[in-house]
Amino acid sequence: MNSRARLLFASAALAVVSLAQAAVADPVRINAANWVGFAPLFVAQEKGFFRRHGVEVDLSTIDSAQEFYPLLIEGKLDMSAGAVGTAILYLKHVDDLQYVTLLDDSYGGDGIIARKEIHTLGDLKGKSIAVNKAASSEFYLNALLRQAGFSEKDLTVIDMTPGDAGKAFLAGRVDAAVTWEPYLSQAKQTDFGHLLIDSTTTPGLVSDVLMARKPFVIEHGGEVKAVVTAWNEAVAYVGEHPTEANAIMARNLRGSMKDPAVFADTMQTVRLYGAEDSRNMFGTAQQPGPIYATVKEAIEIWSSLGRVTVKVAPEDIMNYQFVAD
Repeated sequence: MNSRARLLFASAALAVVSLAQAAVADPVRINAANWVGFAPLFVAQEKGFFRRHGVEVDLSTIDSAQEFYPLLIEGKLDMSAGAVGTAILYLKHVDDLQYVTLLDDSYGGDGIIARKEIHTLGDLKGKSIAVNKAASSEFYLNALLRQAGFSEKDLTVIDMTPGDAGKAFLAGRVDAAVTWEPYLSQAKQTDFGHLLIDSTTTPGLVSDVLMARKPFVIEHGGEVKAVVTAWNEAVAYVGEHPTEANAIMARNLRGSMKDPAVFADTMQTVRLYGAEDSRNMFGTAQQPGPIYATVKEAIEIWSSLGRVTVKVAPEDIMNYQFVAD
């Protein structure tokens, strides 16, 4: 075999090895709960945006924060969509997780429904309220109560998922509930309930991020960047092709969100964040953006309730490199 033939043989063998390695590469395991703000991940999957950027993704749909955060920290998930104000609760070590890009902001999609005789947040004192504990709903509730000068310790808190909380209120089993659509609208249609407050009054507070295990960021930074890039492409696609994108997203969700009409209505209460928005909200390490303040407030609130087990600062979990130009 001459030298040129040997070179061609070696090149072909290397190509085969590279293809084999690519074929057996583990997919990035990402969790996305049943929420419209996370649904562009399904657009990225179905339209091939992840693959276009060189990464395979395995999407799971675990709703309970009490379930998916431990799985993420234990390494059974690589990344997850989740609330800005919640991950702090689940940290076992200061460097467990990092936020890598912003996904969405609730703009009227979350709120508190209450009996009509409850006119203000102060009227909630001593009342029963259904809220998903150790999740974004509980953070949202306490952020509002903090502004009013008290905390959940002054209420009778009943732990329920947002959907179950909405159903419990509509059934008359609780005085108030922290929930989301379609229960906010349904409460307004009853003769006994109303919308006490919603997230339009607190822009940026009920926000979601894509987060990753810090060891995964260190070892697979290229894949993290590919996932973020594919997300940004999916958000742009949702804006450019809303009918097709909504159909993709709705059929990948569960319950009432599978109804295209309900999904489209709920989408009106959520702002999706692409590349430029994430850069503005994250800011930089030298000049942090608004999300920094939300993380800081979450640390303060959970600490005041005695729920933080690790001393952590926003700098420990915000990673600015994936939203940079």
